[in-house]
Amino acid sequence: MEFFNFHTHQFTNQPDILELVNQYPQEFNATISFYSVGIHPWYIAEDRIDADLKIIEEKLQTENCLAIGECGLDKRIEVPLDQQIIVFKKQLALAEKYKKPVVIHCVAAFQEVIAIKKEMKISVPMIIHGFSKNIQIANQLIAAGFYLSFGKYLLRNPDLKTVFMQIPNDRFFLETDTVEENIKQVYDLAAEYKNLNIKELQQIISSNFKEVFS
Repeated sequence: MEFFNFHTHQFTNQPDILELVNQYPQEFNATISFYSVGIHPWYIAEDRIDADLKIIEEKLQTENCLAIGECGLDKRIEVPLDQQIIVFKKQLALAEKYKKPVVIHCVAAFQEVIAIKKEMKISVPMIIHGFSKNIQIANQLIAAGFYLSFGKYLLRNPDLKTVFMQIPNDRFFLETDTVEENIKQVYDLAAEYKNLNIKELQQIISSNFKEVFS
């Protein structure tokens, strides 16, 4: 593995890239090598929650399923937050049961996510994907034991450079999510921001991968 794409919706199947491809329970593609599977807060369907959780639990017991998610909380959608929290907690309980990391979608609900982690005493790694916020929120999350993954906003928002530069090297991943750029382009920019060469960055992410996905 030369490159690790922590979160993507596009399976490119290149030999030098390990991709953690986001999958949904109802749209599952068995040909994808490594994936995460979860109920995204945008797609919570009340009449399907139990069926979705059953599929997720089946997949979590396979080696190719590296993580649960993306799942989490989003205050900018119409799905009631109370319902989102119930579904999120059920997925966290499965993550604990099967000792799998969690890929987290979080919009304007960082304090709630931190509180839930503490309340449920979650021991598996929890990674906020697509991080785009300020250093204060980043530091709060890191202090609470979270990892942060950067991609789309690192490419799109130059102001995120100062935040990314301050993230400890043992607490971050890189991703493409839904952008057209490839993971190598994200690595190039991240290496520049961190003042590292690509080999050094690859070693850092490889070490983080072993820590989280052991």
